[in-house]
Amino acid sequence: MAQKQQSAGPSQRQQRVAELVRHALAEVLQRGDIQDPVLGTHVVTVPEVRMSPDLKLATAYVMPLGGQDEAPVIAALERNRKILRQEVARRVNLKYAPELRFRRDETFDEAARIDALLRSDKVQRDLDTGPQEGSDGEPEPDPGH
Repeated sequence: MAQKQQSAGPSQRQQRVAELVRHALAEVLQRGDIQDPVLGTHVVTVPEVRMSPDLKLATAYVMPLGGQDEAPVIAALERNRKILRQEVARRVNLKYAPELRFRRDETFDEAARIDALLRSDKVQRDLDTGPQEGSDGEPEPDPGH
């Protein structure tokens, strides 16, 4: 019996459904369909949704605009998870309405970390002492060769 190979990432179907769920969630949150005092006072972005292989679980990575009050916003989303699931099911035509799970989006933190790393003294020193260029714009050959 042939074994199914493990793929490195999500399938095209997972990605397509995740994008549909992301759009549906963003639309519901943008329209203010959810009556919650925390969600009513915050603009929430949904940069990414990841689907499980069976498409029954959707993990939405969210971030309030400005990155403030992350914990209360995620708690409010978890409180209203059933309503959000119903709204997503109405907007996305799937066999099963996926369970929703909300996580903090950490891509902004990662981008800030990489930006700080690129601006560090060590990297700047390496950039300043890069390969020496000759008069024709080509790098000088290594004298040892």
